[in-house]
Amino acid sequence: MTVAQACILGLFQGVAEFLPISSSGHLLVFKDIMGLSEVPALFDVVLHLATLASILLVFRKRILGIVVSACRWLAGKSGEDDAENLAIVLPAIVATVLTAAVGLAAERVDLTGSPRIVAGLLIVTAAILVASSRFGRGTTDYRAMGLRHGVIVGLAQGIGVFPGISRSGITISAGLASGLKRETAGEFSFLLAVPAILGALALRLGDLAELTGTVAVTPLIVGCGVAFVAGVASLLLLMPLVRKGKLAWFAAYLAPAGLLGLFLL
Repeated sequence: MTVAQACILGLFQGVAEFLPISSSGHLLVFKDIMGLSEVPALFDVVLHLATLASILLVFRKRILGIVVSACRWLAGKSGEDDAENLAIVLPAIVATVLTAAVGLAAERVDLTGSPRIVAGLLIVTAAILVASSRFGRGTTDYRAMGLRHGVIVGLAQGIGVFPGISRSGITISAGLASGLKRETAGEFSFLLAVPAILGALALRLGDLAELTGTVAVTPLIVGCGVAFVAGVASLLLLMPLVRKGKLAWFAAYLAPAGLLGLFLL
């Protein structure tokens, strides 16, 4: 893998991880186009770690607040100011467990050599985003969030394991369908990405030797750097669009891209 190829993959990872257009689907297709199909899946996970750093930076205030509130609760010193942050914890745990269960089952379906199926799933994502625009404006914020919301979003995130299905797109749409406010659905989706990415890394650590044998250190570092910067930019762009209910805009890209892939791949 060259540095230029790593830059391209890092750019698409950073952009597509948060914009609802499927990072895994784009990585698979572009790796196939550039003849990099032998690069192990751990490379994709490492790029996901770079975008994880983007989440930690952009949502640092919320994440730190959850950690501090949880520590206060464990020490028996939590107060009214901690209520909102603590309300996130149980739904997030439920969502993460369900994501792991569905994701592990979905992992058995290997689409690495099936770019046309992935292209078809891009069209499915487009349909999900269009459907999300039909949902009414939700009224549930973090304080009113319950296990039902965690179940719905967690199941959706598990389905988002499939390349071509946007994790952010399907989880935000699921949050909206469950009645969450737009901003709450968007932020909750990205907070759930933290344990999901760490879990995916844990499952792929066995491929470390294979990764170091096919990808040099320099392209790996450059790819991660590009993914991080692109991830921050994508998050800052997407959150205002989520608040305005504009997710369906991305279907205008996904549908033609999926159709093009069906005919050309």
